[in-house]
Amino acid sequence: MSTARRGRGGGGANGVIRPRPRDRGDGGGSMAGRVAVLGFCVVGIWSAYIYQGVLQETLSTKRFGPEARRFEHLAFLNFAQNVVCFVWSFISERPLRPSLPSSWLVIKLWSGGSSSAGHAPLWKYWGVSITNTIGPTMGIEALKYISYPAQVLAKSSKMIPVMLMGTLLYGVKYTLPEYLCTFLVAGGVSSFALLKTSSKTIKKLANPNGPLGYALCFLNLAFDGYTNSTQDLIKSRYPKTNPWDIMLGMNLWGTIYNAIIMFAAPLLFSNWPYANGFEAVKFCQDNPEVAWDIFLFCLCGAVGQNFIFLTISRFGSLTNTTITTTRKFMSIVVSSVISGNPLSPKQWGSVVMVFSGLSIQIYLKWKKKKGREHKE
Repeated sequence: MSTARRGRGGGGANGVIRPRPRDRGDGGGSMAGRVAVLGFCVVGIWSAYIYQGVLQETLSTKRFGPEARRFEHLAFLNFAQNVVCFVWSFISERPLRPSLPSSWLVIKLWSGGSSSAGHAPLWKYWGVSITNTIGPTMGIEALKYISYPAQVLAKSSKMIPVMLMGTLLYGVKYTLPEYLCTFLVAGGVSSFALLKTSSKTIKKLANPNGPLGYALCFLNLAFDGYTNSTQDLIKSRYPKTNPWDIMLGMNLWGTIYNAIIMFAAPLLFSNWPYANGFEAVKFCQDNPEVAWDIFLFCLCGAVGQNFIFLTISRFGSLTNTTITTTRKFMSIVVSSVISGNPLSPKQWGSVVMVFSGLSIQIYLKWKKKKGREHKE
């Protein structure tokens, strides 16, 4: 889920485009200072998103209260994440433009398409926010059917639909090493899915159903792909749009859409089959620890996104991809060791297979980047 765009630059959530890096790593301060900032970014991203993963897994598998009830309204996490990230981006936006009037949000929402300041008006995000609402919801709902490590692996295979669509629809030709990366990732995810999951892990799931869980994850990736591409178009048309602009716009519309789905629709339809916001709020009132975990989950997403912005602006998207990829591996380790999701040796082999493919992909991108810099 995520509140941050989980796009080409790496992890994050909430449909946020990556900022253009001002520094590609060639100077900009002493080496010791750069290493310190890089270490700060690594610790920030790892701690925010690993802990967010722990909270996500807790909310999807733990039983709460004296009646040992599950929190079945996982889609409510996306609504809460939208609200928190909207407030966070609103607060972050004001210091960047202190001269804005107090009514700037309304002005920004209804301003024309050709913004004089070069920033995209908020209404530009209404369409792309639909896919950004549906996609992460599918990703988090998958945790009812598959384990957290399985979800992380499945959502790490974004290169598969990208290369598949590039080959079939646009005739893009890829190199042999790129196909090797895809083979390793696809093979690792497939073998992990086919291997038997431990009974201890299965008992923690609400409704174990591997095919449905993986299908939701891959649909999540497909929607994310459209979201990322559309955000790139918005950024190219309005070059002065900054990450907090997009974070604000995406989460404003995401809050509206989720509010309609989770609060308005249940009032209009008595047999509303989707997540019910009123029931989720009531569950939080009966179990305050759930409300606290949800708040921390959302806060981790907002804080982690800011560390991603800092990483890309100082060191570039490739460094960010490396950090977020290793973070995903550590999330699986933490889930296995701390959260009690034991993996068999064969499953660990599948995990290593996936992250070997991702590591080769990072190396190929680094090699291309160095080649371009050498030509320049």
